[in-house]
Amino acid sequence: MIGMLYARMRRFMRRILTRPRIDLPLAAGLLMLATVGLVTLYSAGGGDLRLVGGQAARFVLGAALLLLISRIPPTVLRSWTPWLYAGSTALLVVVAILGEGRGADRWLDLGFMRFQPSELLKLTMPMMAAWYLHPRQLPPSWKDMAVVGLLIAVPAGLIAKQPDLGTALLVAGAGGFALFLSGVAWWRIGLLVGIAASMVPVGWHFMHQYQRDRVLTLLNPEADPLGNGWHIIQSQIAVGSGGIFGKGWLHGTQSRLDFLPEHTTDFIFAVFSEEFGLVGVVALLALYAFIIGRCLWIAMEARDTYSRLLAGAIAMSFFVYVFVNGGMIAGMLPVVGVPLPFVSYGGTSAVSLLSGFGVLMSIHANRKMHD
Repeated sequence: MIGMLYARMRRFMRRILTRPRIDLPLAAGLLMLATVGLVTLYSAGGGDLRLVGGQAARFVLGAALLLLISRIPPTVLRSWTPWLYAGSTALLVVVAILGEGRGADRWLDLGFMRFQPSELLKLTMPMMAAWYLHPRQLPPSWKDMAVVGLLIAVPAGLIAKQPDLGTALLVAGAGGFALFLSGVAWWRIGLLVGIAASMVPVGWHFMHQYQRDRVLTLLNPEADPLGNGWHIIQSQIAVGSGGIFGKGWLHGTQSRLDFLPEHTTDFIFAVFSEEFGLVGVVALLALYAFIIGRCLWIAMEARDTYSRLLAGAIAMSFFVYVFVNGGMIAGMLPVVGVPLPFVSYGGTSAVSLLSGFGVLMSIHANRKMHD
């Protein structure tokens, strides 16, 4: 019995290690984006090579996970999904007990690194929603929609309690995208949106004061220019001063003179805009659009419900990260602490995103395979 299991395991490992699993256009887009991120981070960090080296090391780790995950068939990923979801949700409970962060319990300190478990849910949440919907008749019934809603609400609630409302909304959105792509009727979507809108006053009551301040600051940042409005005002100055062609790499002033806060993380897009101008921003957004479009193409080519819903949800979630960060630095959305993918400094975010693209690579490689 043990010999048979060992032989099967050897065949499985040989299969996932020898078959090519890389979608070259998507890999090229990610490599270009990571390069742009490291170049921008070098400037935003004042030429700190340790900062750039740390981010590059995280990219290497994420790329290794991408290669590993890309060689695991989607059917195997689907069988692992409930355990991955349960494990990442359990880590949120551990964070509530042992976590640490800047005014919030978001991180686990493993000694050699600090780890943010909520980033895992950005991947395991759409995996779980797709797993649940896979064997069921689509469009889903109200019962199935309610079950998916519960699966979303549990981890999103734990993340919001940290408190990290921005990440909680992104995790909820990742699961919601899988539900949306399952073919839910528009009238049902409208009804759910209406119910959510009617709950806004209730949600406002339970928000922390700093979260309310962010919304109010968005409406009128000049009301407190040296306090709550400082981030948005300085970000808008950086974006506007870049002009058409920008001030040039390493010649941005808002970050180098420390006017722009969080210039290596949440507001690094403002640094990029100041140095490379409108031309650079359009080119960067075109690169993001290419990656998102390629992901959606992979979703359309998928041959089973799980793969299709998961690939589409990952693509749409990636779009939301870019949209929210861009809207935030332009003063069109509240400051919610959402990094710019592969450009902002952040280890857990980069690794989790690359892991998600590993799933997309696996789905692409198995697009002609049927359950």
